[in-house]
Amino acid sequence: MTTDFDIAICGAGPVGMALAALLVRHGTEPNRIALIDGKTIDQTAKDPRSIALSYGSRQILEEVGAWPAAANPIAQIHVSRRGHFGRTLIDCKDYALPALGYVTRYGALAAALAAASSQTGITQFRPAHLASASEQKDAVELRLADGRQFTADIAVQAEGGVFSGQTAKSLRRDYDQTAIVAQVVSTAPIAHRAFERFTDEGPLALLPQDDGYALVWCTRPITAEKLIMLPDAAFLDQLQQAFGSRLGRFISVTQRSAYLLGLNARPALSARTVAIGNAAQTLHPVAGQGLNLGLRDAAVLARLLAQQASPGMLERFARSRRSDRSLTIHLTDAMARVFAGAPEGAVTQTLLGLSLGIVDAFKPAKRMLAEQMMFGRR
Repeated sequence: MTTDFDIAICGAGPVGMALAALLVRHGTEPNRIALIDGKTIDQTAKDPRSIALSYGSRQILEEVGAWPAAANPIAQIHVSRRGHFGRTLIDCKDYALPALGYVTRYGALAAALAAASSQTGITQFRPAHLASASEQKDAVELRLADGRQFTADIAVQAEGGVFSGQTAKSLRRDYDQTAIVAQVVSTAPIAHRAFERFTDEGPLALLPQDDGYALVWCTRPITAEKLIMLPDAAFLDQLQQAFGSRLGRFISVTQRSAYLLGLNARPALSARTVAIGNAAQTLHPVAGQGLNLGLRDAAVLARLLAQQASPGMLERFARSRRSDRSLTIHLTDAMARVFAGAPEGAVTQTLLGLSLGIVDAFKPAKRMLAEQMMFGRR
């Protein structure tokens, strides 16, 4: 059967666009790639959310000329447990790298990837909504909401929720945590140092960005509701108590947003359809690994499908990604569950604080953790 496209990518977020650009980079004909998304490029480029990218993700993005110019480097990551002994400091100098990772905005990354994808000449359907995807023996038949139809050898579900909300339905709200997201400014910032602070209710991350920090504060939902409703000054007081005085006083905060946290770690795979990125695994934000894991998905899938867009290559992809996905998912899930399922002051939380000191002292363990966070396995 002759199809309209070799590969149809459903979802033009960073992972979907990276896959498209990488496919061309590895030799797939641009006119054999279709990219579908419900938003225009301008709409996606205006997304102000802060995101963390590992050094390994930078390497993937540079391969297709899509490294965002506006990215703040993270040279050090300070990990600690509030109220307990034990901490670890991961420094890029120990690995002969210019940075462990970077903080940028979703829109800046999307704009860089959109420019790279557009230059390749791939076929783009945007704004366009996918109405259905029907897998047949020799092809996947796709129909858009406006009535247009086409076929592809392989369909890739990227960024989640594209195939009739499949990912949203499978997301388990089993962490009993909500993430509060905002930008904050302190009186004594430490240049290029990020913080991961484990509190009694969940991790609190501060990522250096612009003249302040991107805040991701995970708490139990009832606490998050109260924090969201507080006046700015009262919210900053609560943040000060949770984080401490390492950065001086917190003096300003932007509008706060809240997101329920859950887990989707059951990537869909059939003969001609594969899920990557958030469609394959939606993770707890602790350690900031979700997008980085998705970009590694895209890098591996592009190498394989550029050789042949076939069911056999999807099977190889699933086998090759099993180890990296499993290790990353289990690592973030284990850290999250310590707080989601343990009461305040539980032994498991105390042991986590002690383990940070052990990791800091045992250099091989520290290196393994750092390398997994920076590069994963691809």
